[in-house]
Amino acid sequence: MAWDDSGEPLHVAEPKVRALLADLLVHEGRSVSADRLIEDLWGARPSRNPVGTLQARISQLRRALGDPGAIVRGPGGYRVVARRVDASGFEELLARRTSAPRERVAELEEALALWRGPAYADVADLDFARPAITRLEELRLAAVEELSEVRLALGEPVEVGDLVAGHPLRERLRAVHMHALYRAGRQSEALATYTDLRERLAGELGLDPSPEVVDLHARILRQDPALAAAPGPAGAAAARGLPAALVALVGRDGELEEVAGLLARERLVTLTGPGGVGKTSLALEAARRDAQHPDGVHLAELAGTAHPADVLAAAIGVRDDSSTPLETRIAQALRGRRVLLVLDNCEHLVEPVAQLVAALLKAAPELRVLATSQEPLGVTGERVHVVPPLAEDDAVRLFATRAGIEPGPAVRTICRRLDGIPLALELAATRVRALGADELARRLDDRFRLLSSGMRDAPARQRTLRAMIDWSWELLSEPERLVLRRLAVHADGCTLEAAEQVCAEPGHDVLDLVARLVDRSLVTPGPRYRLLESVAAYGVERLREAGEYDLVRERHTRYYTTLAESAELRGHRQREWLDRLDQESGNLRLALEGPEPLRLANAMAWYWFLRGRLGEARRSLAYALTRGGPAGQSAMAAMWLAGFTRVIGEPAQAVPYHDLDPCGRAVHDWFLSHVSWAYGDFAVHDDQVEKALAAFTALGERWGVAAALTLRAKLAVSRGDLATMDRDGARGLAVFSELGDRWGQAEAMEVLDMVAEIRGDYAEAARLREEELRLAGELGIVSPFKVSGLGRLALLEGDYARADDYHERARALAVEQSFKSAEEHAVIGLAISARRQGRYGAAEDYLLPWFAWLRQVGGTAGIAFALAELGFAAEQRGDAETALARQQEGYANARATGDPRAIALALEGLAGALSLAGRAEEAARNLGTAAALRASVGAPLPAGERLDVERATDRIRAVLDEEEFAAAFRSGESDLEERLHASGNSAITSQ
Repeated sequence: MAWDDSGEPLHVAEPKVRALLADLLVHEGRSVSADRLIEDLWGARPSRNPVGTLQARISQLRRALGDPGAIVRGPGGYRVVARRVDASGFEELLARRTSAPRERVAELEEALALWRGPAYADVADLDFARPAITRLEELRLAAVEELSEVRLALGEPVEVGDLVAGHPLRERLRAVHMHALYRAGRQSEALATYTDLRERLAGELGLDPSPEVVDLHARILRQDPALAAAPGPAGAAAARGLPAALVALVGRDGELEEVAGLLARERLVTLTGPGGVGKTSLALEAARRDAQHPDGVHLAELAGTAHPADVLAAAIGVRDDSSTPLETRIAQALRGRRVLLVLDNCEHLVEPVAQLVAALLKAAPELRVLATSQEPLGVTGERVHVVPPLAEDDAVRLFATRAGIEPGPAVRTICRRLDGIPLALELAATRVRALGADELARRLDDRFRLLSSGMRDAPARQRTLRAMIDWSWELLSEPERLVLRRLAVHADGCTLEAAEQVCAEPGHDVLDLVARLVDRSLVTPGPRYRLLESVAAYGVERLREAGEYDLVRERHTRYYTTLAESAELRGHRQREWLDRLDQESGNLRLALEGPEPLRLANAMAWYWFLRGRLGEARRSLAYALTRGGPAGQSAMAAMWLAGFTRVIGEPAQAVPYHDLDPCGRAVHDWFLSHVSWAYGDFAVHDDQVEKALAAFTALGERWGVAAALTLRAKLAVSRGDLATMDRDGARGLAVFSELGDRWGQAEAMEVLDMVAEIRGDYAEAARLREEELRLAGELGIVSPFKVSGLGRLALLEGDYARADDYHERARALAVEQSFKSAEEHAVIGLAISARRQGRYGAAEDYLLPWFAWLRQVGGTAGIAFALAELGFAAEQRGDAETALARQQEGYANARATGDPRAIALALEGLAGALSLAGRAEEAARNLGTAAALRASVGAPLPAGERLDVERATDRIRAVLDEEEFAAAFRSGESDLEERLHASGNSAITSQ
């Protein structure tokens, strides 16, 4: 509701004018353009003169408000001059609330009293009002929850049953309700409301209750006395020397249990971790729950002092006495008492605190100490517990709770980029109201300017992100600062070797300095040393301030380029180096921005290929080529780029072949055919593989020899030359096995499994393909070709469900990797399966979109096969005309390949179409010719592939008797030589 200057509520009669007022109020004094107001009020149906209509409504509103100056027009549009508005007053009161429980109750009650019904009720159905309504309602519910929690803590009754009924999935509200019911002696109802929440979350959202609610349920079940008994006037925590908790601790249940266990066994426990990770909150909550120190729990906050003994003495009530050292008086006061001391923020006083704690532990045997520090105290008997950042789900819950929003993808991005550090998340949550989660996530590259205001009651070092890290930075020595800022150039951490190379400085022991930074919780422990993203961003700023950025980036580039060039990706150490380059992916991408990207891109090309990172390879090589470099390096990069472009399924540019050295030319001839061996001109492929084999042999490159032999074996399939496939595949496998190259072994086995499949030995084909997947799996490679290969075997065995599963997985992998030919292979498998199951339309839907691409890449064999499948589909649904047309076109493409098996399949397809058209004798002759062709290459049609031939045969036998069929079939067999031209079988016809 809005109010006039006299304090009376404003009354605006006309609905459109009320909506106009609401629209201006929703924008909280900011200007709203005329176009925006027209769209909000009239949507897609404005008047003929929308601007004039709006101006008339503005005039009406000014009259209703009784003040011509109440609505102001400026360059940005119209705005309402500030009046007292309940929504604004409510938010202002929430922002000003204090931490003292009694005062907070009064402040929250005053804020909630401003609600006189739903927010913006008159315009709740208009789009412009919905975000404001949602935000205000969320703030109201959060305020009610907070008020109820504080009242519970003060021992006052709470009733939220009606709110729970209206918002049954709000876990914080449910927790308040459960606690209030239990406090009122209604334990069964408290347990019932938990059960209702759990079932609703599971049924509607597929979620479990939060750990905090689960913990409360467990405490109710065991009738925890702390839940039933209200604290005294000052609060239990205050009586034990601890501040009351203002907000719930999120995501630390496991940590609390571990700290409690440590305190039960050890006399000195130190919580370490980076600034803002929540060491203090965890220590205080653990101390509040402590029940084994009846003589008291005392907190000494050391952040603002240089004299820890003074603070500790004040905490336990010991007066200074000049005649006796203060440390001695503290020890005397603690001797014989079972006391827990919480020493918070010791990092800037490690030496004096360590001396004081050691002396007190010796003097007071019953004493236990819980300390928080960014580094251990280094005292005998100390048990260090490293407090980790929040797990992602817990970080999301914390952020969403503090920001008062529902979790979403942007929230997860924010939580990941802020490393799950609670203080950083708390600071970011304060910006959501102004920016929204999406915009906040987009602006995190400028995080120090963005997260520059926090809670006013927080210590100065915790009010901004920069202050949080400044606190840690100021505690470092200059050599430690040097190494920390230089470590910041790394992406996703580095090894000790990399740190020593990049961070080196005369007279500095990098190993020792890194170890000291680990102790100070600024660097994660090895073997891979990482910085939190915020610490890294801070370090880069400091690096630029020191004038070292360019120097250190150059060192970084040089180190990682040398690393990539030394990688052994062909041989026994293949898996080791793949893993190492995986770990360094971020650093290697960063190094590509350095002065010699061609060297690095060429060194990384084979890694990218093995990992299936085709898009990354293509982008990186193209970028490196734009930067220029020596002709040989440019030519090699152009060669790799052409190969990756072909794999992705697009035309590649010509490579400056003569700029390559002999080894580069051999790789060119092999690789460009290897990635496209099933497409294009087979004669060119044959020529290139022979050149590559001769060059690799002359160079003594055994890996290249094995690769060329394996490729030559693959190319032999287009001629139906199973003997060459067997011979060269086995030779390639033998060399790859000697070298220990698992990728090469799997490639050679792929040739041998094709031979086994062609011969109908599906068991051997399956054995080889399983072994290929095992070898690839050992390298962390998932090949879509090998997955769809298993699908093809399942298809031939008639297990269509398993075949479809394999082919769908292979297609998804191929799409993910942008591996076009592998995607085509998988789709063909899906089409065959669909057609064999009678889903002819689905088979056509799979195949028809591929013809344009196949023509573009010269996929004549693929076109022939696809047309055969489409012809079979038309035949099976009884469309003889379409079946014959498709099979004739497929037959023409098959003849162009010169592949006897492709021609045989086309003839078998023609036989089916002809038999359906009533031309049984011609059909039988085609079957005879097809059988002779298959026999000529030693590859008769296996049982798993005879379904289409058997269907045609049955149809022919229904027309021809046995003798007529046999004569026609023999005619096709005996006419084979006569019907073949010597130049590629081009004269076979069925007409």
